[in-house]
Amino acid sequence: MPGNLKEVRNRIKSVSNTQQITKAMKMVSASKLRKATDRIIQMRPYSNKLREIMSNIVSGADVKISLAEERQVKKVLIVVMTSDRGLCGAFNANLIKSAKRTILEKYSAQAQVGNVTIMTIGRKGNDHFKKLSFAVNAEFTGLFTHLNFEESAKATDWILNEFTLGNFDAVDLIYSQFKNAATQILTDESFLPIPKSAGKKSVTNAKAKKADFIYEPDKDEIIQYLIPKILKTQFFKALLDTNASAHGASMTAMDKATENAKEFLKALNISYNRARQAAITTELNEIVGGAAALTGD
Repeated sequence: MPGNLKEVRNRIKSVSNTQQITKAMKMVSASKLRKATDRIIQMRPYSNKLREIMSNIVSGADVKISLAEERQVKKVLIVVMTSDRGLCGAFNANLIKSAKRTILEKYSAQAQVGNVTIMTIGRKGNDHFKKLSFAVNAEFTGLFTHLNFEESAKATDWILNEFTLGNFDAVDLIYSQFKNAATQILTDESFLPIPKSAGKKSVTNAKAKKADFIYEPDKDEIIQYLIPKILKTQFFKALLDTNASAHGASMTAMDKATENAKEFLKALNISYNRARQAAITTELNEIVGGAAALTGD
């Protein structure tokens, strides 16, 4: 019995130490989440409006836009955005599954001939996909280490250049859209060629007027300059979304782990008290039995 008591005490101490760690990690994640949330909330309205403008321009412009050129899809680039660290529940696993599902459902023919390339942003995604048969570009894996627009723009420039050269015919972004700390929305977004669907929504409305823009000084020059800028903004917005989602998932996971440790400690304390009471009862019985034996002599 004393051995059992010592084992339970050691377990209680171990779980208590783990609880302190998870509680501290929750506080750290909460602090980072506030900063990440502020960034994406400020960015999202601006990004959404730019996306709307870009779709209208692509749908209505009579200028040839190479980044909106639809061609036969032979080579595909899938950009998978995951976190650098674990301890965030099923966050990374869900993003990886979403990427695999996209390949299976949309690009299975290209995957069979080895024409699917995975661009990994975040170490968890890179650690997973480099073990598989896909070609992996890990040049921008560490973007979340120093998340800023300048570094994000470098990754976007590489993607735009590769698409323009014809090395890829389609580019998809797999990321997690931030809703709140407990909810992240898996998103598969077609990045290139630039989607035109948003600019065609008004076609069914007979009274709707086609969006027309006044360009100054030159339509072709402005479009060729504006479109890459907007795409860089969209890409950076996806990074901010994923960053906030990762911190939210981490905070939620650590909060759940802390609660589980609390429940486990409660159960261990009950077990410890029962074992201690049983040990005391046994000792009392032995003392009473010994005293009775002496009296009987």
